[in-house]
Amino acid sequence: MTFLKKLVRFLPLLLLLSAIACQTNFQSTAQTKEPIFSTASEKPKPAEIASPEIKKLLESAIEQLTVTKNYDPAYVVIPYPMGDVPPEKGVCTDVVIRAFRKTGVDLQRAVHEDMAKNFAAYPKKWNLKKPDSNIDHRRVPNLQTFFTRQGKSLAITDRAGNYQPGDVVAWDLDGKGLTHIGLVSNLWSETTKRYLIIHNIGGGARAEDRIFDWKIIGHYRYF
Repeated sequence: MTFLKKLVRFLPLLLLLSAIACQTNFQSTAQTKEPIFSTASEKPKPAEIASPEIKKLLESAIEQLTVTKNYDPAYVVIPYPMGDVPPEKGVCTDVVIRAFRKTGVDLQRAVHEDMAKNFAAYPKKWNLKKPDSNIDHRRVPNLQTFFTRQGKSLAITDRAGNYQPGDVVAWDLDGKGLTHIGLVSNLWSETTKRYLIIHNIGGGARAEDRIFDWKIIGHYRYF
């Protein structure tokens, strides 16, 4: 088999493996800004949260800072519902998914059930013919669509005060549709006077002041 024939044969698989959330090529170059707080031992005391759901959400997100040390975008067959890849690795969407599960919301199941009933409402950029519970919830555009369909979308602004602890934020990293997602934490930066973002953009789960580093394309408040 010639090299060209081999490439054509395996191209669909390569595209699938590279299609989860943010791409690693951008991650490796984007992670140039040293995080303010990258581990639990370095974080400031979290601000008090009244909502029990948001409190659980953010406690889970902060716990991930000491657990998830790697970024791995590989396609993985996982159980359904409540399926997950090993906690020490994952992608940006996994930070959100794991945090929400502590509140009793399984985004894997929620997204899959909504896609099964309303498949035409979701993005078609992966050329799928039907929902895939292994991967659909781990893709940023699908989470954006789900949150919007649930009536959880908020206005996008350039005012840091509008982004509150527990909010979900999505970004366009490169102006070409390379997307990223994270959670607004209750960890306050005295330097910039705004809450840090908990996300995974290449070096594992971190809490960083990056809310306005990229173009915001989605702002959601579930609770």
